[in-house]
Amino acid sequence: MKKLLLGDPLSMGLLFTSVNQPSAQSIEGISPIDLSSMDLETALMMVQQQRANSLGSQLTNQVQVVNQRNEQITELNSQLSELNQKLKETTEESEKATIQSQITELKSSIDQLNNYYQMDMLRLQSMTNRRNEAFDVMTNFIKKMQDSRSSIIDNMR
Repeated sequence: MKKLLLGDPLSMGLLFTSVNQPSAQSIEGISPIDLSSMDLETALMMVQQQRANSLGSQLTNQVQVVNQRNEQITELNSQLSELNQKLKETTEESEKATIQSQITELKSSIDQLNNYYQMDMLRLQSMTNRRNEAFDVMTNFIKKMQDSRSSIIDNMR
């Protein structure tokens, strides 16, 4: 039986499966790791590293979403500014009413995008926290393994 180690952003686990079973390869976003030639320490480090890398790519994607949302809001604000300028320059009441309704719709869209932006920022903060936790777990693991090695060496003296 060949041992495979799978790690995803939410969890890690060992999957014992046969060589020809395609299910481990078909899981999206998770790359199987061959454990047959690794010690436990290396295997756990690889899982944690894969988890941190996955969270890092999710974080990058979320930053892109936030930037796109910010660009949309900026564009709508510039359109709002143009409409406000038009409103000041217009003298006809019917045209003013049309521009005023456009301004109202634009403000509504900006408010909605601002709400989405705030939710995106909360997601970004949450992902940053999870990524930091993953690195903390990896760092603590390395430290504990080093402490164990030092203890073993000290006992051998």
